[in-house]
Amino acid sequence: MNKVTTVFWIAIVMSVIFVLWGVVSPEHLGSVMDVALTFFLQNFGWFYQIAATFFLVFALFLIFSKYGKIKLGKDDDQPEFSRPTWFAMLFSAGMGIGLLFFGVSEPIAHFANPPFIEGDTGEAAIMSLQYTYLHWGFHAWAIYAIIALALAYFKFRKGYPGLLSATLRPLLGDKVKGRTGIVIDIVAVFATIFGVCASLGLGAAQINGGLSYLTGIPNNFTIQFTIIAIVTILFLISAGTGIKKGIKYLSNTNMALAVILFTVVIILGPTIFILDLYTTTLGSYIQNIPAMGLRLSPFDSGNAAWLQAWTIFYWAWWIAWSPFVGTFIARVSKGRTVREFVIAVLLAPTFVCTLWFCVFGGTGIFYEYTMGLDVSGQALETALFLVYEQLPLSGILAAITIFLISTFFITSADSATFVLGMQTTNGSTEPPNVVKYIWGLILAASAVVLMASGGLEALQTAIIVSAFPLTLVLFVMPFSMLKSFKAEVKPKPNSGAQREKARSKLKNTEDQINPT
Repeated sequence: MNKVTTVFWIAIVMSVIFVLWGVVSPEHLGSVMDVALTFFLQNFGWFYQIAATFFLVFALFLIFSKYGKIKLGKDDDQPEFSRPTWFAMLFSAGMGIGLLFFGVSEPIAHFANPPFIEGDTGEAAIMSLQYTYLHWGFHAWAIYAIIALALAYFKFRKGYPGLLSATLRPLLGDKVKGRTGIVIDIVAVFATIFGVCASLGLGAAQINGGLSYLTGIPNNFTIQFTIIAIVTILFLISAGTGIKKGIKYLSNTNMALAVILFTVVIILGPTIFILDLYTTTLGSYIQNIPAMGLRLSPFDSGNAAWLQAWTIFYWAWWIAWSPFVGTFIARVSKGRTVREFVIAVLLAPTFVCTLWFCVFGGTGIFYEYTMGLDVSGQALETALFLVYEQLPLSGILAAITIFLISTFFITSADSATFVLGMQTTNGSTEPPNVVKYIWGLILAASAVVLMASGGLEALQTAIIVSAFPLTLVLFVMPFSMLKSFKAEVKPKPNSGAQREKARSKLKNTEDQINPT
């Protein structure tokens, strides 16, 4: 424990107070969070929209900029992991549980109740996937890419601690070592806790929903509490093995199982319908990214409420997750160049996410639109299992899904304990196991408290509230990177302004030699 910092002790005390608040008075905690949720959604939706778009624009700028050749490490550093393993690790940490939880339920929910148009139509089907792609596509991964890039660059190239506060040193100087840095890192810790809690809650809810479908056990808080307790033991065991064993092997297992599920559903489902739908919706998404990414509804309260509940919630969720996912992606990305890193983190996962949602969500839409199956009437956690019932091998698919949710659950929580350990031990890439165990227990307890005080809505509230101060910090990070990049990538001797200066100096010399 000699590695822990002031951030660790302050964050632990605040976390324990929060958990005790939820245990002693869950109703009061729930009511306070409801008020906070309403305030932030109604007053700062525009802020989250602009923030998400800003990160995407900056990521695209970096791909084509002169800074793309800068390496995330010393010039002779090589990547620690192969590209397939690297991709599996960043993807499993980034969105694993959410893809399974929302794979069918989000597109079918938008199909039945879309913004701006009438539901249950062909047009609604296209819009449902457009907005699902928006929520899980370029904007989300741009947020991850920028934060992860800053952390990796300053850690491996500049030798700074792997902390959010350290990425602002070019702008704030030594203030990042004092109270300002402590506040920034505590904000990152709490955003990480609440962001990951949401995934743990979603995972427990869907495991419970799947088991209820398969075995008939009750779908309630008691069962979900039991699931969280069991999985907590498993991910604490995994956390003790380190990043090169537990997380690495689980990530590769997750990707293999996800590919199996994806392949089986696209083959056994309405294949041609899905392929036609993907071609159409991908084009519509790319065409309408700017408008959707900045769209709000100031003249229609119903559409405004929809955007707040879905789009604004997602931007806050990804921002809350960004210290966790960003720190983890940075840790496994040493030796990559800026351009390679941004292209990989931005494009590859977006393509996979859009294809995944079209296959699973499109299958759900097909059964509701063409066969009258009430998929949209299901709870979010059970819609996927109803779709499975329409396919051959439904029992096997459900069993694989429950197992995959569990491994994603373990991977996300394992990765989160590692990241929280880094954030509270001055950026150590090998935080002590006891620190990771403490954060693992805090994560599990926070998830249980939030679910007891308001279920998934309480998780949503915690995300949006914790993401707001973090967004203010993240807004500054790209400018800090640019300042450091500019100092590193100096103009070539005979380029640009220097060539012009040389020509001017030569002309002055000629005028002195040959006066008119």
